[in-house]
Amino acid sequence: MTDVRAGLKLAIISESPADEAALKVLVEAVLRERVTWVTPTLRARGWPSVAQVLPAVIRHLHFNTDADGIVVVVDSDDSLVHTPEHDAPGYYHPHCRICQLRGVYRQTVKKLPAARGRDRILRAVGVAVPAVEAWYLCGRDERVTEAVWTRGQESGVMPYTRGELKWRVYGTDRPSLAHETRCALEEVARHRKDTRRLENDFPGFASLAKDLREWRQMNR
Repeated sequence: MTDVRAGLKLAIISESPADEAALKVLVEAVLRERVTWVTPTLRARGWPSVAQVLPAVIRHLHFNTDADGIVVVVDSDDSLVHTPEHDAPGYYHPHCRICQLRGVYRQTVKKLPAARGRDRILRAVGVAVPAVEAWYLCGRDERVTEAVWTRGQESGVMPYTRGELKWRVYGTDRPSLAHETRCALEEVARHRKDTRRLENDFPGFASLAKDLREWRQMNR
């Protein structure tokens, strides 16, 4: 993205290195800026691990780096899907992963003193419904959307499985890391210049994009 200026310094934490590589492309596509990526000291593998290591990652970034913020993205799997009602001030749903991650962030930063010239690092949270492979397939299959998955949860008749999404993206349910990363980067390349389709079809991505754009305005 050579037509935009260097901007924020960010860290990213997700469920795999392949996801993080693809998400970096999408973050820069939303910001329309090159990002300087700061490497966290801890890595996560899967949903429980992300939530568990997040406080330590936030503390390290706050005290030991000049990162502006952290991007956190996980799969929803079969959990409750975030809705606009959850964004009401003071609202928290214990079974929504966006609410849970925002809660972990709030509980962590409120205990931290100012450091390195800032009160706190910022956060952007997204949840891929039901998995990040659905984001990768956005624009290739109109059936693969957050709304379609949510209707399936409500009716008890799921439109597809997470395993089927993996097969469609990787051609296997057990891809090597190199193959997973290559396929993920190929899929997100469609959205480098315009993320509006992703934001429309996946509110969990739109939440992430909203957080990022608020950072960009603060950084002007």
